[in-house]
Amino acid sequence: MRLMAHPVRSITGRARPPGDKSISHRSLILGALATGRTEITGLLEGADVLNTAAAMRAYGATVEQSGPGAWTVTGRGALGFAEPTAPIDFGNSGTGVRLTMGAAARFPILSVFTGDTSLSGRPMARVMDPLDQMGTSFLSRKGGLLPVALRGQPDLHPSFHQQKVASAQVKSAILLAGLGAHGITGVIEPKRSRDHTERMLAAFGVPVETKETEAGFAAYLTGPAALTAAPVQIPADPSSAAFATVAAAILEGSEVRLEDVCLNPLRTGLYTTLREMGADISIENERLAAGETIGTLTIRGTALRGVSPPPGRASDMIDEFPILAVAAAFAQGESILSGAEELRVKESDRIAMMVKGLRACGVEVEERPDGMVIHGRGRAHVKGGALIETHGDHRIAMSFLILGLGAQEPVTVEDAEMIATSFPGFKAFMAAFGAQITEAS
Repeated sequence: MRLMAHPVRSITGRARPPGDKSISHRSLILGALATGRTEITGLLEGADVLNTAAAMRAYGATVEQSGPGAWTVTGRGALGFAEPTAPIDFGNSGTGVRLTMGAAARFPILSVFTGDTSLSGRPMARVMDPLDQMGTSFLSRKGGLLPVALRGQPDLHPSFHQQKVASAQVKSAILLAGLGAHGITGVIEPKRSRDHTERMLAAFGVPVETKETEAGFAAYLTGPAALTAAPVQIPADPSSAAFATVAAAILEGSEVRLEDVCLNPLRTGLYTTLREMGADISIENERLAAGETIGTLTIRGTALRGVSPPPGRASDMIDEFPILAVAAAFAQGESILSGAEELRVKESDRIAMMVKGLRACGVEVEERPDGMVIHGRGRAHVKGGALIETHGDHRIAMSFLILGLGAQEPVTVEDAEMIATSFPGFKAFMAAFGAQITEAS
């Protein structure tokens, strides 16, 4: 399916973005491991999260939907995961498969994980290697690619793992495996990655200790440890909110209010950077919900200027890099976006894909190993008019649709059906603000 975004003068309105994808995955997995019934509200019902729900059912948990965004998970508790009777297909979800590897590692069962073409080309070894050191065994394609077979081990070895690159998925997998180890299991990262797993583990009765060390930022827990079901209220996803945020920021005269957005300090790098670009972003009704800070964002369109955020901020906005590149294209002046090597191994090579698409839309951009340099000259110089190949990457698709709203000519994206993996209803959500996004032949 192709979608075409048509230029508009401005957008206005108020809405709540869909539930946070990262927290949704974790609520289902921790609920399946716990004793008791976990009541979840605000669950993101995109394809990726629904695949994780199906995976937890395959392990014997009862996972039921009672209404829009309302789900109940009756966990396995002391019984542990049951052995799946068939391979588990995670579709496009790297978070789902990597975290589930960690959750299943401590049970004496065989699990086989598969995924779509995109996921099957993404590296799993950075999760498999530390879990292997803890006592699990794996069989995979060359390079640690899916499909992967995992044989769990009930007596895992506790250990600390030094990571060269900060990754919440790797850290979470290790901590989840550590629930079944006798002793302290932890991770040391060069920079702190998002901490949704640590926060949710604490809510389920297992505290995670964190501290700064000379080697980096450490997170660790003591096992064996059991989880007790707890209610989970999932806030709106800041990565999904980013698209309407940037659309409003690049279209002068716009005013958009986004409610209940997760403002976890490890997820707000985009908003910090946009403010440095001159964006008018205010926060109201800031409060805590289920251990996460949430609030209402109001974004008003203004002229933007180029920016060079510190490379260390990249991990706080890694999913938002494509849409940040769109904002930079509409800014006046040079923007240097760096520190994002991880984008090379996402659903696509997001650096290469953004550079190619921006050039097709008339934006001057230089590709670098860890990012790009964008020479912005304001809205009048973003031509658009291109057909963008997305290679099935939902964030690439949504980013160029936002670009099309501000460009001089419409922008069309291919394989737009993949948007539903993370943002079901994206087209209708943006239409409510006055965006014109239509199906194209």
